[in-house]
Amino acid sequence: MELTSDQVVAALDMSQVKSKEDDEPFDSDGDYESLPPHVSVATHMTAGAVAGILEHTVMYPVDSVKTRMQSLQPSPNAQYKSVYQALKRIIQTEGVLRPLRGLNITMIGAGPAHAIYFACYERVKRSLSDVMQSEGNSHLANGLAGSVATVLHDAVMNPAEVVKQRMQMYNSPYRGLWDCVQTVTRKEGLGAFYRSYSTQLTMNIPFQAVHFMIYELMQEQLNPHRHYHPGSHILSGAAAGAIAAAITTPLDVCKTLLNTQENVVLSSVNVSGQLSGMANTFRTVYRLGGLPAFFKGAQARIIYQVPSTAIAWSVYEFFKYFLTKQQMEHEAGPRSRK
Repeated sequence: MELTSDQVVAALDMSQVKSKEDDEPFDSDGDYESLPPHVSVATHMTAGAVAGILEHTVMYPVDSVKTRMQSLQPSPNAQYKSVYQALKRIIQTEGVLRPLRGLNITMIGAGPAHAIYFACYERVKRSLSDVMQSEGNSHLANGLAGSVATVLHDAVMNPAEVVKQRMQMYNSPYRGLWDCVQTVTRKEGLGAFYRSYSTQLTMNIPFQAVHFMIYELMQEQLNPHRHYHPGSHILSGAAAGAIAAAITTPLDVCKTLLNTQENVVLSSVNVSGQLSGMANTFRTVYRLGGLPAFFKGAQARIIYQVPSTAIAWSVYEFFKYFLTKQQMEHEAGPRSRK
């Protein structure tokens, strides 16, 4: 029903535009505001899926470095001073494809997770904005919508994150994707794939709330009329990603430890079995490295997030614009021939 209602709104808006312009042809250079205000759910999901896959794949090698740099007690062969030095050593000692290990599960998870993520964000943002602020943009609505979307996104993405990070670690014992899934399921149970879910949400809800609020705030300043403008989407996305990443790095360190369950680390603090719970994880990180340990991998995290978030928003906004424009042209075609 949702798709049908949105298409009806788009058709009505298009007919009003046509009557005002005396059947002028669709302007191929039309701005973002010329699109209907209620883009279809299918368009949001398609644009979100493409954006999510590109966001995670383009900068994936840096994400691999970040995971290793967050290790609390790394092997002497996996201690790195910088992102560049880490990538260089990994390629030289482990092969050129090693930084891409785990990319397959990330792509499998990122498509549906981001499709749900952007569609939910747009729908909740619109509904909350109508309630909180009848006209204009509500920053509180943006933050709340991002938080709701994150709960659904992480429910899909968390198992993929567990597998990905275990395959990224130095001397990972898993032969491949399915070996990792089967081994973790057999030894730790299905619950292992959601052991870090609460921590993930604790990290990602503030991350996405800050991220969306900054992005929308910067769009108001750089692109107040909301034209489709790639430069503003890239700059706004990059700034939003950098600030949100810096703020939430300590929680990301805890999430990585919960996902990887580093045996050397856990045995050094007399933890038997599997580490669980955010409070236990915070205590473990602090015991092993004090406050500095909560910021391990911060440089790599920010370097990863800046281009990744810029890519995600620019690709999402482009596909949302392109797909909706195509739909409008298609609907306008039959009427223009009458």
